[in-house]
Amino acid sequence: MARWPVFLTRGRSPQVKAATAVIGAGVLLASAAAAPAALGSGSAALGSGPADALQQQYEDVIKAVLPSVVQISTPDAQGSGVVYDDEGDIVTNAHVVGTASTVQVTPDVGGATLIAKVLGVYAPDDLAVIRVTSGGGSLAPATFGQSADVVAGQIVLALGSPLGLTGSATQGIISATGRTLIETNATDRGAVKTLTIAGALQTSAAINSGNSGGALVTLSGQVIGLPTAAALNPGTGDSTGIGFAIPADTVTRIAGQLISAGQVSEPGQATLGLSVASTVTSSPHRGGATIARVSAGGPAASAGLRAGDVITSVDGSEIQSEAQLAALLDALKPGMQVDLAYTRSGVTHTATVTLGTSWS
Repeated sequence: MARWPVFLTRGRSPQVKAATAVIGAGVLLASAAAAPAALGSGSAALGSGPADALQQQYEDVIKAVLPSVVQISTPDAQGSGVVYDDEGDIVTNAHVVGTASTVQVTPDVGGATLIAKVLGVYAPDDLAVIRVTSGGGSLAPATFGQSADVVAGQIVLALGSPLGLTGSATQGIISATGRTLIETNATDRGAVKTLTIAGALQTSAAINSGNSGGALVTLSGQVIGLPTAAALNPGTGDSTGIGFAIPADTVTRIAGQLISAGQVSEPGQATLGLSVASTVTSSPHRGGATIARVSAGGPAASAGLRAGDVITSVDGSEIQSEAQLAALLDALKPGMQVDLAYTRSGVTHTATVTLGTSWS
């Protein structure tokens, strides 16, 4: 399981504190979505060569999708959002909304600034839904694709408001799918919270502050993800070509619940209630995930696990790193019971843990 530490800079303006992340390589997924006939059939002003056809397709996608992208402003930050339905509902990142109860919305294609109320926030997947209270009927809903159909190499565009520049577009490819991001952040009170975003899409399209919550779209005009962060090299500060987006399948699953109930009752993301770090030894078969901290009252704590324990397997599947553990948990559901093997002071133990869901 490939892994390496990077720093993430959240794609909103102004800059926020960097977060430490570990990225686990995921499994490439199934075939690309077919392009609807509405796109790629632009004017005859361009030539008929492949390059001209591709350029026209870029122009058509931006023209079709940009009316569904907005800039979101709060007293603390700016970010982006994507119009979700014809009721004026807009999806964005939880870290864009922050603690605000109302936000300002400005269409990326121009127009009056609108006021939106926050319908719900789900921090574990870094998602939020806001609703424009007046004038929402003028917003055009985007078409969301299935991120399970995305493959590495697909051409994508990132639409949003990087550095406050509304209506901006950058282009790249899907670099990889199924990335697991583990972000550790300090709270205002000094506590540490760990957020795991599983199944993230890695893209080479430029992601900058202000892109968070915007649209990552294919050349078919389908939104397949919401940009959420970009890698930041702690040595040089260079983050070119390594950005991450929350997959559309997660967005649609969570957004529907936030719209209907204001909260998430079926998050689909399981947690042990702990933060971990990879354990490296001289033997490739003696790695694991070392528990750095156990949340009081969480699943792991209830099962008797402690900081310093090293998780070596879950339901018989060997664990070599924290990214591998996070990827395995993504395939499970809250409420399920799993059998853990772990070592404490060199002695192997087992425990049955009932999975929960929350910030660890």
